[in-house]
Amino acid sequence: MAKKQKLELTWVGKDKRPKLEPRILIEDPSKSYHAKVRHGDDDIFDNLLIKGDNLLALKALEQDYAGKVKCVFIDPPYNTGSAFQQYDDGLEHSIWLSLMRDRISLLRELLAKDGSIWITIDDNEAHYLKVLCDEIFGRQNFIANVIWEKKSASQANASWISSSHDHILVFAKDREFLVFDKLERTEKQNSIYKYSDEFDGVDKQGKWYGRGPWYADNFTLSLTSGQRGKQFAKTGKSVNLYPITTPSGREVWPAKGRAWSYTPDSFADLLKDNRIWFGKKGENKPTLKKFLSEMNSKGVVPTSNWHYKDVGENRVAMQEMKKLFPADPFATPKPEKLLERIIKLCTNPSDIILDSFAGSGTTGGVAQKLGRRWIMIEIGEHADTHIVPRLQKVIDGEDPGGVTKSVDWKGGGGFRYYTLAPSLLETDKFDNWVISKDYNPAMLSEAMCKHMGFKYAPSQDEDEYWKHGHSTEADFIYVTTQNLTHDACKKLSDEVGEGRSLLICCKAYSANAESFDNLTLVKIPTAILAKCEWGQDDYSLNVENLPMADVLAEDEDDVDDLPLFAEGDDNA
Repeated sequence: MAKKQKLELTWVGKDKRPKLEPRILIEDPSKSYHAKVRHGDDDIFDNLLIKGDNLLALKALEQDYAGKVKCVFIDPPYNTGSAFQQYDDGLEHSIWLSLMRDRISLLRELLAKDGSIWITIDDNEAHYLKVLCDEIFGRQNFIANVIWEKKSASQANASWISSSHDHILVFAKDREFLVFDKLERTEKQNSIYKYSDEFDGVDKQGKWYGRGPWYADNFTLSLTSGQRGKQFAKTGKSVNLYPITTPSGREVWPAKGRAWSYTPDSFADLLKDNRIWFGKKGENKPTLKKFLSEMNSKGVVPTSNWHYKDVGENRVAMQEMKKLFPADPFATPKPEKLLERIIKLCTNPSDIILDSFAGSGTTGGVAQKLGRRWIMIEIGEHADTHIVPRLQKVIDGEDPGGVTKSVDWKGGGGFRYYTLAPSLLETDKFDNWVISKDYNPAMLSEAMCKHMGFKYAPSQDEDEYWKHGHSTEADFIYVTTQNLTHDACKKLSDEVGEGRSLLICCKAYSANAESFDNLTLVKIPTAILAKCEWGQDDYSLNVENLPMADVLAEDEDDVDDLPLFAEGDDNA
C-alpha cells in the first residue's frame, strides 16, 4: 500500500524562519492608565497595551504567557493587493503567508489548552489561510468558518459580484478541551413559543401545574442515514416504527423513510406528562412540546452564519468610531457587537483575550466592558492616537457607544503601556558584538533571564544579591558585568551551598569553572550570540511608504476597500 502523503501548503521562502530575540518590555508610566476609583472587587488593572512589532512582542510574551491565553482574536492585513501593488504577485503572496505563519505559530504557543483563535479574513487569502492553520493547529482542531455579513447593501462600483461578507476562521488549541458557551435567546427566537396550556405538567405530588409557553416540534427522525439508517436498510425493522392512535381515534404512522423520535415506552411517558400534542382537534400526527422555560438556561447553539443585524456591520462600526473620534475616525474598525459575541462564546470573566493586530483597540475596549483581561499589540501610531484615548474613555465610563448600554458598563480598571526594549546586543566601532549602552543592570538581568530560560525574580534580600531569577526552587541565575576572579566564585559557591545551583552570566572570568560543582559560568555576549538575530526591530511588511492604490470608496459601505489600514492592520 502506498504511503499516505501529508498535504501541505508551499510557497517561496517557507523554510526561512526568523531567529527572534526575546525582548523585555519597558513600561511607560505616562501612558499607563487606571480609573480614579474602584467600581468593584472585579476591576481588572493588569491589562497590557504593547506598542511595537507584533512578532517581537509575541516572543516577548512567550515566557510569561505561554498556555495562559483563552482567546486570540486577530484581524490581520487582508492582502487585497491595494497596498502591495509594488510587489510581484507571487512574492507578495509568499511574504504574506510567511508573515502569518510566524505569528500564528507563536499565538498557538500562547493559547491555553482549552483556548481558541478567531481570524478575520476576506476571500483573497481565506482558503490559503485555512490550509496554513490546518498545518499549525492540525485539521482536527478546525472548528468553523464563520461567515460574517459585513455589509447590508450592495457595493455600486463592484465589477462582478459585490462582496458582502468576511470569513472568521476558528481553530481550537485542542478541541478535546474546548467548550463554547451558548448565545442568549432573542425575542425573535422566543416568539415561536406561541402555545401555552393552563395546566401542562405533573409535580412530585401528582398535581398538575403550568410550564409556560411551548412550540410544537417535529416528532420524527430519518431512517435513511446514519447507523439507524444502515440497520433499517439491512433488516427493514426499527423499534421506533409503530402505530400511534390519536385522541380522535385515528391510527397514524410516520412518513415513508422516517420513524418516531422515541420508542413506544418513551412515547407513553411523554404522553402521560402532557408533552405530546395532536393538534387542536386531537386528530393530527403527534408533535413534541418544547417548553421555553426549559430552554432559557441552555441558550442557543450559534450557527456559522452571522447576520449584520445580530453582530453589526462595517457601517455601524464606523459610526461608533466617529462618536469617539469625530475629527479622525479609524478607517475600518470592527463593530463591538461582533467582538462581544466572540468573547462571550469562548471565555469567562477574568480570562485573557489577546489581539496582536490591535488597530483601533476594539478588542480591548469590549474585553474591558465584559470583565476580561486583555493584551493588545500595535505597531502603528494609532496605538497612541486612537487606542490609548479610546481605552481611557472606556475606563472612565465616558464611552457611550458600542455594547456599553447592553452590558451596563460603568467604567473601571486600567492598563499598562509598554514598548519593546532595544536589541540587547549592538556592534562597537570595531564591529564586535557588545551589550547595548541602553541597558542598565536591571534590564540586563531581566534580558539574560529570558535568553537563558529563567524567570526574572530578583531577591529583595541584600545578602542574596546573586539571586536575579530562578528556573526551579533550587536553580538560580546571577548576571553581572564584572570580571569574576576565582576567589569571587569561591565566595558565591559557598553562599549557594549544597543542594542548589547557580548560573553565572558575566563579561569575563579568571576562575577555574570546573572547581565548583554548584556553579556554571558563561560569558556575555558569547553565550547568546548565536541564539537569535540582533538589531532587528521590524519584522513587518513595511508598506507604509508605498504609493496608495487609486481606490475611492463611494459610500461608507465601501470602507473595506480603503487600501492600507484595516482594523488591526499592523502596517505589515
